[in-house]
Amino acid sequence: MGDGRFAFAAGHEISCGMEGETTMVTVKTVEKHIRDIEQFAVRIKHNNRDLRSDRRGLPPYAYERKAKNDMTVDEWRQNRFRPNYYGLEVDVLDGTDNVCHGATKLGSVRDSYSEK
Repeated sequence: MGDGRFAFAAGHEISCGMEGETTMVTVKTVEKHIRDIEQFAVRIKHNNRDLRSDRRGLPPYAYERKAKNDMTVDEWRQNRFRPNYYGLEVDVLDGTDNVCHGATKLGSVRDSYSEK
């Protein structure tokens, strides 16, 4: 779609902002903001394939504070990622760029970056 909306599944698109106002950013911007806030890297995907980092049409990451260390990767996906990015998947990456298992605590993911 060329109008600032990003279609993910038939009949579904993401837009945000106040009525008449749309704020959309690139995949790269969302991934960077998540890394800055959450202190771990992610890879945003659609249909199990990486999205191009210059792809536009995503709402900005909605959080300003990191999730608690005792939250699991699956809980973070369910509570923070999926409600804002319908139709997309996300891999949470550890400090060596390996995909983290869903039961991994975010504190352990964050600690893996200091072990580099």
